[in-house]
Amino acid sequence: MENIIYRNPSVEDAQKIVDFYNFVGGETSYLSFEKDEYPLDVEAQVASIKSLEGNQTNIMIMAMDGEEIAGIATINSSHKIKSRHEGELGIVVAKKYQGKGIGTELIKRLIEWARGNGVTTRIKLDTRADNTNAVSLYLKFGFQFEGCLKNSTLLNGKYYDLYVMGMML
Repeated sequence: MENIIYRNPSVEDAQKIVDFYNFVGGETSYLSFEKDEYPLDVEAQVASIKSLEGNQTNIMIMAMDGEEIAGIATINSSHKIKSRHEGELGIVVAKKYQGKGIGTELIKRLIEWARGNGVTTRIKLDTRADNTNAVSLYLKFGFQFEGCLKNSTLLNGKYYDLYVMGMML
């Protein structure tokens, strides 16, 4: 989409980010949280945004349609010596913006950032096995299947498997 601007968050975005995550949690069952279950409140989100400043191994990129968040993608890494090379990718695009290349662009930007940060050499993620659009997107970028966590998600009395996927940079 030509109107989408990709940028890092500022502390002024904290309320918008919390509202976005709480909203999209109700749009899809593929996220690890439901509507209004996003674990951070505005104060914690501000702290999270501040912690990204100058951070070599953690990033958040927002896809903005004017003042509206269309999608958010993150890579979070441990600061422990043995695991700081590995970042965990998280991404969500609001339903009305799906299928427009925003997820592809967000992942592309995260991978470019990770390749250039001097620390990250591996990216991992997990995704529900039945989320075929996400699985095919990750495969397109070179992620590989590393395992399957059977019955890892329970929703409305039904169990779902999670794929563990990863890639070396």
